[in-house]
Amino acid sequence: MGEPLTQRSRSRALRRRDAVTGYALLAPSLFGVACFLVLPVLVVVWLSFQSWDLIHPLRFAGVANYASVLTDPVFGNALLVTAVFVVIVIPVQTALGLFGASLLTRGLPGSAVLRTIYALPWICAPLALGVVWKWIFAPTGGALNALLGVRVEWLTDPVLALPAAAAVVIWTNVGYVTLFFLAGLLNIPNHIVEAARIDGAGPVALFWRIKLPLLRPTMFFVLVTSVIATFQLFDQIYALTGGGPEHRTDVVANRIYTEAFQSFDLGRASVMAVVLLVLLVAITIGQQLYFRRRTTYDLG
Repeated sequence: MGEPLTQRSRSRALRRRDAVTGYALLAPSLFGVACFLVLPVLVVVWLSFQSWDLIHPLRFAGVANYASVLTDPVFGNALLVTAVFVVIVIPVQTALGLFGASLLTRGLPGSAVLRTIYALPWICAPLALGVVWKWIFAPTGGALNALLGVRVEWLTDPVLALPAAAAVVIWTNVGYVTLFFLAGLLNIPNHIVEAARIDGAGPVALFWRIKLPLLRPTMFFVLVTSVIATFQLFDQIYALTGGGPEHRTDVVANRIYTEAFQSFDLGRASVMAVVLLVLLVAITIGQQLYFRRRTTYDLG
């Protein structure tokens, strides 16, 4: 009896030591998550119940900020603009990324160079890209109007401002999406593809019935990260339009900035940030529930 007890004690001691070692290795990452993710979220939630203009002392406002924001038509418009913006950007950049990845898998000449070119816009500073594209879209002296030979108010026309901003975001992010889809396509085992070809599957059937279903893990990751990034987009919108004509590009992130640093109402801005957080969590959970039973991770 003594020996089994000793072995169990040693086993528990080893497990405790492994657990301590694991937590010690995770400590730097956990510290970063706590300080730069969890703590800021808690501070924003706390500020949402306060009234503060960055100058005077904080004053507890209760749920007044929430009532003010949730009944504000300007914030409602920002939510609508953001939703339309996401609906434009996500399907187009996902389809273009998938198409580009499919071309790169064929090993055409210059594919390695194209992979680098695709990634360049994504690794550049978004604010700098916004400034460059603002010059391209400029009605007078802009490169696009000079190329077309007509004067078009791309960023000041209420109808064109949001699609123009969406086109810039798609151009920026399509390389990021392409590279992830490329990695997913290259990870599909060749024997599965060859078996489908032997069974008579053509290129279209091979893509829709074999490759696309096996890309669902990659699709899930790309959609989750892209939706979150697009909902939070601020810098390029700010550089291009600053809210746009008739608030047509006044996305939620821009509205939060305006409330916090132009109207100096940190309480209302924090409420908007909390609403955006809740919305993103709900959308992410919905995506996870959709893909959970439709995704295969074992490709062996």
